Amino acid sequence: MVTRRQLLTLPLAMAALPRALRAAPQGTASKMSFGYAAITWGANLTQAMDDIAAVGFKAIQLRIEAFQQFGDKPAALKEELQKRGLTFAVLSSGNLSIDPAREETDIAAHVAHAKFAKAAGCEYLQIIDERPKGRTLGADDYKRVGKLLSTIGQRTAEIGVPVVYHHHLNSVGERPAEVDAVLDAAEPRYVKMLFDVAHFQQAGGDPVSAIRKYASRIKVVHLKDVKTTNGNASPTGGGSPGNYQFVELGNGRVDLAGVFTALAAIKYDSWAIVELDRVPDPERTPKDCAEINKRFIADRGFRIAD
Repeated sequence: MVTRRQLLTLPLAMAALPRALRAAPQGTASKMSFGYAAITWGANLTQAMDDIAAVGFKAIQLRIEAFQQFGDKPAALKEELQKRGLTFAVLSSGNLSIDPAREETDIAAHVAHAKFAKAAGCEYLQIIDERPKGRTLGADDYKRVGKLLSTIGQRTAEIGVPVVYHHHLNSVGERPAEVDAVLDAAEPRYVKMLFDVAHFQQAGGDPVSAIRKYASRIKVVHLKDVKTTNGNASPTGGGSPGNYQFVELGNGRVDLAGVFTALAAIKYDSWAIVELDRVPDPERTPKDCAEINKRFIADRGFRIAD
């Protein structure tokens, strides 16, 4: 039985708890699995794998450098990842053009990447589209992106590696309405979504409400933060995303607390990949940044090693 004295002292006891416990997530968001993107290390994949594993992350997203360096030996990459206890969560397959002259070449390239990804033990294939320069986009452009993604997604599904579409600044699917248009034109069976909270924020959207909106499509989340640097906070037209810098989690303007709450609300249980394009402070290393991001996640009551 709780006494009156115990009840009165409860707030003080709660205040004395570590922040990680007081900020522990509610619901089922803790079921999502955390990984880290190797983009910060550039082409130095060995160092990226070493550092990401050393920090404590158990999964990794690799870029096209993985295909360039291990394309003819996917088993060797799989072995290197296994030695470090890393799951190969996502392969960034590169860009997709809406130029008809590149259609066959682009489709063949992404299918080849999917075959490599499957042999290396990868779970998802990320694709970003290219926004054409020098002209205004129309409805047919969004439909074409959706159709191309569906064609590729159907072929990679047969291989066993689903496509996740990564909406991105300076892509056809940049602004929220454009993301809608691309996804509406894409076959849901074959085209899932990689939802990037910082790209969506910088493109003028609300990532918290978008998570609920796209709940049935999201298979990968990019946990990322962004700050405005002496300019506009969102696009001003024509694919101009304003002046911005991607930064470590908690150092920007993304409502990450709201993001975690929204993920809990939709019972999200797939990959949450922490991504930082480059080191924002020259005094730090990619590994230092990974440590900062890890602490941010841990302080919110999540375990990255699960």
